[in-house]
Amino acid sequence: MSDTKVWHEKLFIGGQWVAPSTDQRIEIVSPVTEEVLGSVPEAATADIDKAVAAARKAFDEGPWPRMSPAERGDVMRRIGKEVQARFDEMIPSFTEEIGAPLAISQAFHDNARKMWEDAATLHERATFEEDREWEGGRGKLVREPVGVVATIIPWNGPVATASLKIAPALAAGCTVILKPAPEGPSSTLMLAEALEAAGLPEGVVSVLPAGRETGEYLVSHPGVDKVSFTGSTAAGRKIMSLCGDRIARVTLELGGKSAAIIADDIPLDEVLPSLAPAGFISSGQVCAALTRILVPRERQQELLDALVPIYEGLPVGDPRVEGTVLGPVAAERQRDRVESYIEIGKEEGARIATGGERPAMDKGWYVQPTIFADVRTDMRIAQEEIFGPVVSVIPFDSIDEAVEIANGTDYGLSGAVYAKDTEIAEAIARRVRTGQIGINGWDMCVTQPFGGYKQSGLGREGNVEGLGAFLETKLIQFPPAG
Repeated sequence: MSDTKVWHEKLFIGGQWVAPSTDQRIEIVSPVTEEVLGSVPEAATADIDKAVAAARKAFDEGPWPRMSPAERGDVMRRIGKEVQARFDEMIPSFTEEIGAPLAISQAFHDNARKMWEDAATLHERATFEEDREWEGGRGKLVREPVGVVATIIPWNGPVATASLKIAPALAAGCTVILKPAPEGPSSTLMLAEALEAAGLPEGVVSVLPAGRETGEYLVSHPGVDKVSFTGSTAAGRKIMSLCGDRIARVTLELGGKSAAIIADDIPLDEVLPSLAPAGFISSGQVCAALTRILVPRERQQELLDALVPIYEGLPVGDPRVEGTVLGPVAAERQRDRVESYIEIGKEEGARIATGGERPAMDKGWYVQPTIFADVRTDMRIAQEEIFGPVVSVIPFDSIDEAVEIANGTDYGLSGAVYAKDTEIAEAIARRVRTGQIGINGWDMCVTQPFGGYKQSGLGREGNVEGLGAFLETKLIQFPPAG
């Protein structure tokens, strides 16, 4: 990919590659070398208008919403195969653009494969029509596609996040406009190539890299029936207000400040294999990362003695090199944000157990993996999403207090409970207000409902629950029998 400075000349609008309406381009800067890697065309409002018109026509007049769910499932299966066939391009593209190590990029793209394969069988699990009877009446309940869908995604997992949204939307019979973030557009244009190769009808999908203002124009467009957004809580709040102006349907997957609760009965060697990477995966740039570690006060030092050597031994370096575990953060402003929170943590009185500096690199936006100890719940580093390789160890004196701490932020996206007694662990997990929570482990389960409580979002993505976000429910009432 770094052989050329121009990766694409055209935009993917309604299933066709067309010239953009302006000559504006998005430059992509390497977080490793700080050099310009290349550029892609930047969509403007005229391109949005063209994409919405194509999607509107395809939904109102075209075959896609009128195909059977099983027929659409066959197309989902073809798309999944086309996506997988492009892994050799997509994986290094993501690593170069965002700085995620190759192993992480591989895992993210494998998640995309799972999402398309899952979407191919949604029709076997979902109920699109059912008979209903009630006192004095009978009818049929039908679930129909919501219409034209705008999907807006962040840069930290473009193909995976796009697949999580587009696959169920298409399975429902919707038409889709995808707006990827300007920091990570090239792999989503490769996704567009896969969609084209799978043979979708004209107008069904568009892929338009663009910035925030163009995204707001898309969200506000009267031709869009539904918005599905993943990103920061602040941006989600703005999008929700724009959708509210015209009562547009909206799904939001937003920030997180997820907690791991460690009970007093479990050996740390049963905890660390999943706990440690859950805080620094992809340099902490994962919304569901376990960034708060809640530990019995008398075990805090035991935890630090075990966790600090793991963090200090992480291979930090060029993410394009096999074996690198921690690459740079995605952008210079992101490094500035992470470093500002490290300073805030020190000012508030938290103790740095390890990290807190830049590693010895000549170039690149690197931050050492950082552990804060003796963190109080009122500290900003315990309350606000940092989106970097920074975790806070928070001591507690009882499980009741631990649950209160876990629930004591504006977020509720993910989490974990570690206890030798799994029945106790489940009882604790049920008390934590969060969308997904692991017992003696942590994972982002992308083929099951994913989403958050409170300011972590609205709605769920994945499986039939995610499909339901793209369906409207209609009751057809029949005359009484006889």
